[in-house]
Amino acid sequence: MRVPGTGLPESIIAAACSRSGQSVLHVDSKNYYGGNWASFSFSGLLSWIKENQKTDVSDECEDWRKLILENEEVISLNKTDKTIQYVEDFCFSNQDSAEDVEEAGALSKLPVFGAAGAEGAAQESEKECTPMESALPGAESWEPGKAAGSDPASATEGNDTEITSESGSSHNSALGESTLELGKTEAAPSETSAQEPKKITYSQIVREGRRFNIDLVSKLLFSRGLLIDLLIKSNVSRYAEFKNATRILAFREGKVEQVPCSRADVFNSRQLTMVEKRLLMKFLTFCLEYEQHPDEYQDYESSTFAQFLRTRKLTPSLQHFILHSIAMVSETDCSTLEGLQATKKFLQCLGRYGNTPFLFPLYGQGEIPQCFCRMCAVFGGIYCLRHSVQCLVVDKETGRCKAILDHFGQRISANYFVVEDSYLSESTCKNVCYRQISRAVLITDQSILKTDSEQQVSILRMPPVDVGQPAVCVIELCSSTMTCMKDTYLVHLTCPSTKTAREDLEPVVQKLFNLNTETEKETENEELEKPRVLWAVYFNMRDSSGIDRNSYDSLPSNVYVCSGPDSALGNDCAVKQAETIFQEMFPTEEFCPPPPNPEDIIYEEDELAPEDSGFNNSPETKPEPAPEEGSGRGSTTVEQEHREG
Repeated sequence: MRVPGTGLPESIIAAACSRSGQSVLHVDSKNYYGGNWASFSFSGLLSWIKENQKTDVSDECEDWRKLILENEEVISLNKTDKTIQYVEDFCFSNQDSAEDVEEAGALSKLPVFGAAGAEGAAQESEKECTPMESALPGAESWEPGKAAGSDPASATEGNDTEITSESGSSHNSALGESTLELGKTEAAPSETSAQEPKKITYSQIVREGRRFNIDLVSKLLFSRGLLIDLLIKSNVSRYAEFKNATRILAFREGKVEQVPCSRADVFNSRQLTMVEKRLLMKFLTFCLEYEQHPDEYQDYESSTFAQFLRTRKLTPSLQHFILHSIAMVSETDCSTLEGLQATKKFLQCLGRYGNTPFLFPLYGQGEIPQCFCRMCAVFGGIYCLRHSVQCLVVDKETGRCKAILDHFGQRISANYFVVEDSYLSESTCKNVCYRQISRAVLITDQSILKTDSEQQVSILRMPPVDVGQPAVCVIELCSSTMTCMKDTYLVHLTCPSTKTAREDLEPVVQKLFNLNTETEKETENEELEKPRVLWAVYFNMRDSSGIDRNSYDSLPSNVYVCSGPDSALGNDCAVKQAETIFQEMFPTEEFCPPPPNPEDIIYEEDELAPEDSGFNNSPETKPEPAPEEGSGRGSTTVEQEHREG
């Protein structure tokens, strides 16, 4: 099997095929893993920005057409990625001392406003996913039969559980139901809430650029979602570490506030009255078992979920919390059934690994495709980056694809081909109607909601600013997620596109953040209280999810197309697509079965003895793990030898 493209769906398929004993060649024309699912250091992102701001594309020689036989025809593939548009980056921090930057591959400084692109070449840090050391914390469940206590850990999964405080102290518990593990979330309290944030200059950001792991696509993992289940089942979870999303936020009446989600949060909340607490608990319990009470919602099946909420005697603040922060659905387009399903999914995910339904992979979302690539390689898959593919070679008689032709003119044959959508040419996709995703990434100096703990992973769903505009998903990451340097926050904004990314997202950025440069005078106290944006980038990304296979022109039956990232918060679309394609190719094989335990492997007598096989338990092969630098930021101890080289 041949797989051009290393995005998440392709990587899952490659891992599943390799695990089932298939021969897999996984290539990518880029010099990094993940495609549009990738993560970059800061200098790597500047290089990516420069690449995507280019408008001139040189015509390449097509001498490879001489290698095509008479009984063959070709399907040309794209030489350049055209899935990213309207890239705009801005710097708001001081750049006076940006000349002494020492980071390898750092680029020259950007203009203060509206960069036309950074100069120079950036070196990408090649990091590997690390096995996880600590176990996930148990937390309370939203099962209706369980008693509600004031302790956040009153009902936990697992046997040995260390109860944690609300400020995010270290978790260390063993789960009985899964082997997925989570990074410790030891939080460092801020010195004083009124303390001025440290002044961060552009040169500091560039110098500490390798502290950043900036995702092109912003997503979280539902703790009972398809991706988490697949990570556990396939044991790919050992290649990654995760951190709880610690807060669900809401924006109401011009303010950001925390939403109580778990039973303990609801009972301990000071922003809800006792009547509101009872109403909220009653409604959430109903949502968990709504299928058993169809008489309560069947009269409103044709209504929107927002209209249904108004009939439940809920206060406006509770309706806002449920609609935008728990169900996270549209106020105008979501039906009652869809809203109830979304609310139930949210509640079912609570308590498995923490006080919110979400997990975030340390070092960024780009780690997940690499984890599956590692599994594929372990079972014999071959990887080639910077290896472009010129075309698919199709047999005229059978109509099946028989080979790919690479940029060296080599013909590589296979029975099945899995191609990422961005590789297909405009002629193949002439009948495809794509959607777009608007994305923004900000580096800020403060959290959007300051608390005693600086180490918070927060998710906020901003209601539409104007009628007809989409809601915007805001995810704020702290330094303990290993995605940004100390004393900064990384903020991702995502929504379906209606215009350019800047036009879609800048109104939301202006509501939440201070966009003044340090040289501009600030007169309003409200602006002073907002977090300052130090650097920002906006871009539009193609959303190729949900496209019918028949929309592609003249696609052979043994060529399968994987989509890029979608605008949804979770990863269910990618996992479903990967499993569907795998089952179409190999209907009798199990999808990503667990790998065998080493002690269960039976060796033949004529095989090498263990001492001669190159594997031993000597101290040289098991170096001591180095202590994590800056452990106060709230991550687990990482085995450094897995990230070096």
